[in-house]
Amino acid sequence: MLILTAGQAADSPQFIPVLRKVRVRGPVGRPRTRPDTVAGDKAYSSRANRAYLRKRQIKALIPEKKDQAANRKKKGIRGGRPVSHDAALYKERNTVERLINKLKAWRGIATRYDKTPESYLAGLHLRASMIWIKGLTQTS
Repeated sequence: MLILTAGQAADSPQFIPVLRKVRVRGPVGRPRTRPDTVAGDKAYSSRANRAYLRKRQIKALIPEKKDQAANRKKKGIRGGRPVSHDAALYKERNTVERLINKLKAWRGIATRYDKTPESYLAGLHLRASMIWIKGLTQTS
């Protein structure tokens, strides 16, 4: 599932709209709309994003920015407790990051001349399928 934005738009404002579209499939039944855990980099560590995850009871694997930690510590006991962070689970996020980097490096996406949302998404789906199939043949 993708949300297309302008090329210069930041990712963080799209965090909540993307989570609203998430569907987690299980072995039976309808897909869940609430994942157990969401991993992201420091760009997604805003107060609004964390509040949204807390409200929906979703565990956040998002490291705290240094300036946010410093401000929290500066407030002393009123600053709250540090953000919990499972470093071992956070390391698994690199799989998704590598896929995104491969998609960005593909010139068919980077230099898309017919930049309609439909053609852009079709190119992304094609490239992701090619990367997935290549990964299957290399591991076999």
